[in-house]
Amino acid sequence: MPELFGFTHFVNALLKGIEIKLYATVGITGTEAVHRAYRINSALALELLVAAGMLLFFLIVRGSLSVEKPGTAQHIAEMIHEGVGDLADQIIGHGYERFQAFVTCILLFVLLNNFWGLVPGVITPTSRPEVPLGIAVLTFLYYNFHGVRVQGPIGYLKHFAGPLPWLAPLMFPIELVSHLARMMSLTIRLYANMFASDLLTLVWFSIIPLAVPAVFLGLHFAVSVIQAFVFMLLSMIYLSMAVAHEH
Repeated sequence: MPELFGFTHFVNALLKGIEIKLYATVGITGTEAVHRAYRINSALALELLVAAGMLLFFLIVRGSLSVEKPGTAQHIAEMIHEGVGDLADQIIGHGYERFQAFVTCILLFVLLNNFWGLVPGVITPTSRPEVPLGIAVLTFLYYNFHGVRVQGPIGYLKHFAGPLPWLAPLMFPIELVSHLARMMSLTIRLYANMFASDLLTLVWFSIIPLAVPAVFLGLHFAVSVIQAFVFMLLSMIYLSMAVAHEH
């Protein structure tokens, strides 16, 4: 992945300076501190850029809220908020508002990272397995945390035991493996689709650099939107299952 306009180099230089100062506080200086300083790759740099862009967008919307003269940013934010909210209400149900911010951020973060593949010469961050894995692990921890919060530790564990007490010894390990497999499922689904889309676009750009690749860029756009939506949808489903009360 190329150094996008020197941004990756800039982030590394900034972080290296901070790391060297931190190492100095524990007596590690000179070349040893420079050698130990961690260098991030372009995928992580692009993720940081997306996160910074999202934060800036939210601050702009928050600072320009108006009932009488809503701006473009506010219109966009309201459309996203209403669309995600309506879907969350249908899937999660009562109390969905608590989770709306999280699933909205999941949608936007995945979508914007997917869109990097539309920039010629830039590989999509989500086509690197560690990126979808990080988002999947965060989603896994988030819905399980709220499952325990809502149901209580004992009540939440009953979800793993199945409907019949005598089946609990069999169902519990199966359900546990099934829940852990959700992280792998989220990761592989997003990674495999974005990797394939990136590879297909790159191949056609190499063979026919004009006109034809535009079709595959359109395909990449469609795949990006679908995969971001699916990731958000599955996050909502897992949340709804985690916080649902047994009747």
